[in-house]
Amino acid sequence: MAAFTRKDTLDRIVALIAQELKVDPERVNEEVTFQELGADSLDMVQIIMKLEELFGVEINDQDAEKMATLHDVVDYVHERRTL
Repeated sequence: MAAFTRKDTLDRIVALIAQELKVDPERVNEEVTFQELGADSLDMVQIIMKLEELFGVEINDQDAEKMATLHDVVDYVHERRTL
């Protein structure tokens, strides 16, 4: 099984979020909130679905609701991606 770095996970998530929200990837940093990027609840559902597909992980609704920043998402996905 391949070892994944947190930076790889971060880079892939930044690219996905920038594309989905149509924002400059430079605006997408670990401290930014999805609200600051202009994401609404439909955007978040789409992002979660794409993350699940991209990384082969399952993100339950309770956990998704707790994800306010990119840091939260990267930590969550990376932890499950490396299990």
